[in-house]
Formats: sequence, structure tokens, C-alpha cells
Amino acid sequence: MFRKLPVDLTPTEESPGLRVRGGTKYTRSQGDYVCGGCGAEDHANGDNDVKALVDDYSTNHGPAHKRSGR
Repeated sequence: MFRKLPVDLTPTEESPGLRVRGGTKYTRSQGDYVCGGCGAEDHANGDNDVKALVDDYSTNHGPAHKRSGR
């Protein structure tokens, strides 16, 4: 039986959003975002940097644009 290949969930301008991938014993955590409100984008590797990326996205992009009407 073959496993279905995972879909690429990396955000793009056509499909903005936030993607976070947890690290494993052999890999570091990763995160990406593309903001649908202003077009900003960022990428991070490592737990601390990914946490900062999520905080930035949550505070200044994505949902923040819907709250403030920016």
C-alpha cells in the first residue's frame, strides 16, 4: 500500500497564511508566513525563532489586519 504524499502547505501570495512545522530529534522546527493583508512574508528555523515568527504574525499580520481594518 502506498502512502499519499503530503500537500505542500507553504503559504504563497495566492494562498496566504501561517505554516509551522515542529522539529524532531533530527530536524529543527520551521515556520513561514505570507500576510494576505499587506503581503509581508517571513521564514524562521529553530524553536525560539519560530515562536517569534508566530508572535509577529499574530500581532502584526493575518488576524491583526482583520481586527484593525488595516
